Amino acid sequence: MNKKRSKKITVGEERYAYVISPATKGQLALTVEHEEVKGQKIRVYLKSEINEFWVEFPYVEDLNLKLLKPSEISLIIEDALSRGWTPKSKGPMITYNLDENS
Repeated sequence: MNKKRSKKITVGEERYAYVISPATKGQLALTVEHEEVKGQKIRVYLKSEINEFWVEFPYVEDLNLKLLKPSEISLIIEDALSRGWTPKSKGPMITYNLDENS
């Protein structure tokens, strides 16, 4: 993960680095890893047309302009931990989609 582009967040006693990037049209990808131990990562996809804002401007009223707040990122990290994410151990990246119902 690019240290210059990543942001830091503390959840519980642990520090994590994360990056939010465009995935496909209509989706953002949140990628998270432990800040100190480069173990297993998570990548969470969520629906958002925020990247279409500039293309569609000024006709943006029908776009899903979802952004992630730090409080939501904390909840996603806690959820991933409860699903079995082990950020301090090596392993394949855990990937899942986040929707309003999860």
